[in-house]
Amino acid sequence: MSYPKFFNTIESIKVSDPLSAALGAFDDGMYEFSYLDVVKSAGHSCPTVAGAYLITLEALKYLYPNMPAVRGNIKVAFEEDAKEGVAGVIANVISQITGATETSGFKGLQGKFARHSLMEFNASIKASARFTRTDNKKAVDVTYNPSSIAPNPDMQTIMQKMQQGQASADELREFGVLWQDRVKRIFENKEKVIALKEVE
Repeated sequence: MSYPKFFNTIESIKVSDPLSAALGAFDDGMYEFSYLDVVKSAGHSCPTVAGAYLITLEALKYLYPNMPAVRGNIKVAFEEDAKEGVAGVIANVISQITGATETSGFKGLQGKFARHSLMEFNASIKASARFTRTDNKKAVDVTYNPSSIAPNPDMQTIMQKMQQGQASADELREFGVLWQDRVKRIFENKEKVIALKEVE
């Protein structure tokens, strides 16, 4: 399997999953998600998928300092509707990592481990997403804006050729390289694209 090597340099997200422990999937319910895991699930790597991964990584580090996040014990709210813009793509990535779903998630086992009703859309917030721990109600708003990380200008030229069916094989490969270069630069400059604010 070949993929951009910078995927391997991105910090992974460690979780503790009580359901996984109860069902014997992982020792003590401990495992982690990498950016590569998310890319394989999404089927692509782009600024939106990168942003979803980044806001989840930074929010969980904030809510669970120096310890793994507890998967299934995190609520996530979005200002947008699920069908609006890229909210659905972002929600899918966050759901994969946190286990949170709106209505389709696991219904629970003997009254424990439920994953549904942990995700909300059209919420009264002013952020890309709000993450809330269900145990102590600590919450953080996370805003993602990658506009300061501009794409390579050569991408537009190649994209026009792609739309006209005139791009060569070399140009198609170059487009992919340039596309992933922007994703890489987003991760390298996360302090410019991510802002966190604790919810009072």
